[in-house]
Amino acid sequence: MQSYHRSMDSKLLELLVCPVTKGPLTWNAAKQELWSRSARLAYPVRDGIPVLLENEARELTDEELGL
Repeated sequence: MQSYHRSMDSKLLELLVCPVTKGPLTWNAAKQELWSRSARLAYPVRDGIPVLLENEARELTDEELGL
């Protein structure tokens, strides 16, 4: 099984969507988070497991979104 500490399996990433917007998620390896640009939320990945709960996510800043 591939380690999630450095990368996210691309096939898994294609299947996962933001639980709020149902939009795509992108992997931020440096922060170990899945980002939903449309919801402006970052979901943590703990021990290789994506935690896709809105109450566990943090808000993305304008700077992080490149705005």
